Amino acid sequence: MAAVLTGCGFKLRQTGDYPFKTLYANFSVNSPLGTDLRRNLLGTGKIELLTDPAQMSKADVVLDILSEVRQPVVVGLNASGQVREMQLRLRVNFRLRTPSGDELIEPVEMYQQRDLSFTETAALSKEIEQAMLFRDMQLDIVQQIMRRLAAVKPRGLPVAPTPAAAASQP
Repeated sequence: MAAVLTGCGFKLRQTGDYPFKTLYANFSVNSPLGTDLRRNLLGTGKIELLTDPAQMSKADVVLDILSEVRQPVVVGLNASGQVREMQLRLRVNFRLRTPSGDELIEPVEMYQQRDLSFTETAALSKEIEQAMLFRDMQLDIVQQIMRRLAAVKPRGLPVAPTPAAAASQP
């Protein structure tokens, strides 16, 4: 089975190669989104995360979370006016820049939505389901942000030599 999977080009997901070593977190690392971002950034083992504003000038890049909006929107009512359908929306705006202000990723809006049926008789369980759906959307957006960070082109960043380039130098 392993030979078949390697023969087809299958490879387990790995952490990306980031063109920067230090990142200043210009967002609340105590918010739910900030906690997940912090965990993912530190989990790469390749990025030093700075959170002290005095250290911002020492960072290679600055990640700004410009806004985070969670919206439960009612989209369907029954004949007696009770909620039957909801749509959960999560919007996150972010950008990546150098400490000097050069934008590496211009402001981007990430958007997720999920549909949720609703019944008054199961309000507590639907509230728990709503929290789980928001958490799932948040994790998806964090993964999308991580992929975009890995795809950054190193304009104006200090370029670290790749292992292959370092080995070929005399």
